[in-house]
Amino acid sequence: MFVSDDLETNKRILSDTFKDCGDIIIRPFKAGYDKNIDMLLVYIDNIVSTDVIENSIMTNLMNRTRVTSDINILDKLMEEAISIGEISEENDFENLFTSILLGDTVIFADGNDKALVASTKGWPTRGVPTAENEIVVQGPKDAFAESVSSNVVLMRRRIRDTNLKVVRSKIGRRSKTDVAVMYIDGVARPEIVEKIKKNLKNINVDAILDAGYIEQMSERKWWSPFPQVQMTERPDKASAALLEGRIAIAVDNSPLVLMLPSTLNTFFQAAEDYYDRWEIMSFIRILRYISAFIALALPGLYIALTLYNPNLLPVEVVLKIAGTRINVPFSAVTEVFIMEIAFELLREAGIRLPSPIGSTLGIVGGIVIGQAAVEAGLVGPVVVIVSAVAGICTFVIPNQAMVNGIRLSKYLILILSSMLGLFGFWVGIILTFVHLCSLESCGIPYMYPYCSASEKGWDDLKDSIVRMPLFMLKKRPIFASRKNRTRRS
Repeated sequence: MFVSDDLETNKRILSDTFKDCGDIIIRPFKAGYDKNIDMLLVYIDNIVSTDVIENSIMTNLMNRTRVTSDINILDKLMEEAISIGEISEENDFENLFTSILLGDTVIFADGNDKALVASTKGWPTRGVPTAENEIVVQGPKDAFAESVSSNVVLMRRRIRDTNLKVVRSKIGRRSKTDVAVMYIDGVARPEIVEKIKKNLKNINVDAILDAGYIEQMSERKWWSPFPQVQMTERPDKASAALLEGRIAIAVDNSPLVLMLPSTLNTFFQAAEDYYDRWEIMSFIRILRYISAFIALALPGLYIALTLYNPNLLPVEVVLKIAGTRINVPFSAVTEVFIMEIAFELLREAGIRLPSPIGSTLGIVGGIVIGQAAVEAGLVGPVVVIVSAVAGICTFVIPNQAMVNGIRLSKYLILILSSMLGLFGFWVGIILTFVHLCSLESCGIPYMYPYCSASEKGWDDLKDSIVRMPLFMLKKRPIFASRKNRTRRS
């Protein structure tokens, strides 16, 4: 359906389309030298900048315009009257409806079969917040907000390069959510960029309400508990990913930015790793990997050793554990599952409650419930220690999505250990690692650089478990284009 040269016809189409939409403003007015030109202004209240409409459009058209009706008035207005940087012509009503819903203002003129679309977006925002989940001691404190434009600016502020490309699109039949794909031309692999663009183009849903929608629809192995797309709330981390040759996807209405490709190693890296000295940050990275293994394996290992293979423990330890379980009516398996489920409940309760109350509940609740369970004889003190240590280790990992994958995989190892003992424990560990080795992200092996590292001469191992000094990190990771791997000479 196209714009008519009859203003009343266009007004009727707009009224029928936006029937019962109380926030739609359809404002007729007269313009021109003799006020003899009928015009129509259409926008949605509260998501536009009223100051821009009043000062840059209405005032100029009604009081300062000297055009007459015998010329192409819209072209003349666009050239001389409307003082807005972004303005275009459009004659398709479907595109005009979309523009109105996005916060633009549409201007119709009688006798013209097209309309002007002026950018007047001005919806409420909360500004630039501080990072809440990815907290660092040393480094920037700003974080992404819900506006995709603001998020792009935060990365533009850090990368002042003409090769930083921003490809915008709209996804969602009803939401028409703005999605921005960002990459550095010449650094990112062209085949990965095209693959991501194609995947986004093939997404056909009613609405995209958060970046999590894009994440789930971009993963090839959707059934895997481990994330294949990395998300961050930190502009500095997303900018660093772009400089490594990765692609960032910013989604409107989401304070998180997606980063592709992603490997296991990237989920154990924090922005702070590059702001402090390499010795301490290498030590912390080693702690993260050790903590991940403890969180994954410790409960299952406890069950396997105490229930099936106590002969592998020192006699004193076995007697001590047996002494603490004399009055416990449940098996070791039941004990561990009770404490693990209780810890998960406390974790979720702490997240859903307000911050001051949530943190208090997590600490005090864990102590009180654990002590009460031991005194009541429901569980042994050793089980409480095992569950607490495994839970604390998950907080060391800097990425929540990876933590969730470890939390779920832990139960697989628990079940196998309870059925087969130490043999089942190692079967669970091996199955987990085999699964990790089977994953990939945009064609990049998930376990890189711990596998296939010879492709780059082992350079990526310098920024893996141990982070070498910055002057030694001369090569970009495997994500970058093969023709542009060198970042410093």
